[in-house]
Amino acid sequence: MLIFLRLVHILWVCLRYRLDELVLSSLQHPWAHFLLRVVCLGRRPHRPRGERLRLTLETLGPIYVKFGQVLSTRRDLVPKDIADELARLQDRVPPFPSDQAAAIIEEALGAAPQMLFAQFDRDPVASASIAQVHFAVLHDGREVAVKVLRPGMREAIERDLMLLRVLAGLVERLVPDGRRLKPREVVAEFDKYLHDELDLLREASNCSQLRRNFGPDTGRAHLLEVPEVVWEYCSGQVFTMQRMHGVPISHIPRLRELGVDIPLLARQGVEIFFMQVFTDGFFHADMHPGNIFVSDDPRTLGRYIALDFGIVGSLSEFDKNYLAQNFLAFFQRDYRRVAQLHIESGWVPATTREEELEGAVRAVCEPYFDRPLAEISLGQVLLRLFQTSRRFNVEIQPQLVLLQKTLLNVEGMGRELDPRLDLWQTAKPFLERWMHRRVGLRGLRERLDQEAGQWAQILPQIPRLVYTRLNHPDPGPAMRAELERLRRAQEQSNRLVAVLCGILAVGVGVAVWALTRGLTF
Repeated sequence: MLIFLRLVHILWVCLRYRLDELVLSSLQHPWAHFLLRVVCLGRRPHRPRGERLRLTLETLGPIYVKFGQVLSTRRDLVPKDIADELARLQDRVPPFPSDQAAAIIEEALGAAPQMLFAQFDRDPVASASIAQVHFAVLHDGREVAVKVLRPGMREAIERDLMLLRVLAGLVERLVPDGRRLKPREVVAEFDKYLHDELDLLREASNCSQLRRNFGPDTGRAHLLEVPEVVWEYCSGQVFTMQRMHGVPISHIPRLRELGVDIPLLARQGVEIFFMQVFTDGFFHADMHPGNIFVSDDPRTLGRYIALDFGIVGSLSEFDKNYLAQNFLAFFQRDYRRVAQLHIESGWVPATTREEELEGAVRAVCEPYFDRPLAEISLGQVLLRLFQTSRRFNVEIQPQLVLLQKTLLNVEGMGRELDPRLDLWQTAKPFLERWMHRRVGLRGLRERLDQEAGQWAQILPQIPRLVYTRLNHPDPGPAMRAELERLRRAQEQSNRLVAVLCGILAVGVGVAVWALTRGLTF
């Protein structure tokens, strides 16, 4: 019943802001225009279509605001007027009352803001779908930003996720490709990341980890600034961090006025991206322009600033190795190697003909080489790869949905910054050096150092294990059957892990090439 009422509410909000006109007017069939005239009853909308869509998403709640944020970065897919209006969702969502924010801070931290801080700005400086931010000054003089969770968020998200689960079940049962798309698993992943965003203490820990990854002792501090966490003023509902001064990455004219080297900024954005994904296996996964700033401090002018750490992604060692090999094979146009990697990892059935898969990958990817960024759409490339994958029974892995979302954000921002960026010259040497460290003597030494502790535990046990085995040579039929079952289960698990970087691996490669002249943060 609740789901039905929510669906009715969604339809009512869409009609209230006249999205019926927006949808039906885009259709080319005569019946659509007839239906439009009937529904509209001769009335015309008074607001621009982009504003009506933005107001609809704001009214429906945080899940829909998140959807609008992603759309705002895809100016190749969304008309300019709509993209400009949706960009306001990034940090200009209507705020909730300051009295409520003060009450949440007092409940979470045990004292009113005027007691905790030497100065607290009641008016929020930014308001997003999950929380809003107030500037403050600590008693020791440090400037901080205080992020406060919106009240009632958990209930609103649970309600919409319930509806999404029902719709996912219908898709899985009714759509021919429903099972392969795994819509319920995708919704479950979305559920996880949304609930992670509701825990600001988790976000603070993500921020701390990313700051460590780009700390002074890593040699990367010149690339990215991450705010320091003020742990004594953090809880599940409040996150206090160092205040950062900068210009949003989307304000390119302002960056030029400050003297920022835009081409260098673009190249450094690529470097930061690959460092997070391949070196750390831990990456900022909510990279819309509202979360990425550029420092305007003369001492750190042009340095990236990362904000909002509610959604981060992580990759296993297998993921990183496999994705890097696919990148390099794609850069070298070695489609045979791409096909081999698909078969070796179990992405496609072992009976798949290697040359047939190679030809399919070549047909999708080759037309996109040597084309300017403005003529390439990652969305279209992924669509073609998805259509091709059906021929080879490749299953969509929900674990990679976050990586796909991040790539879409990156592409959208890349188009806004520097279309002349040569990603080939920037990314390929990085990946080659990374692979050399992984497979060379240095990589062997690093892995031996990592495993030394484990081997120190195992080696003393070897004589006892050998003795036990010699004295009990036959474990018995039941034990052998159980061991065989466990072995098969482990092999199946290994194949599943291999699929984690599955259908999107080639898409990632195409994405990187597509962003050859435009990726940045």
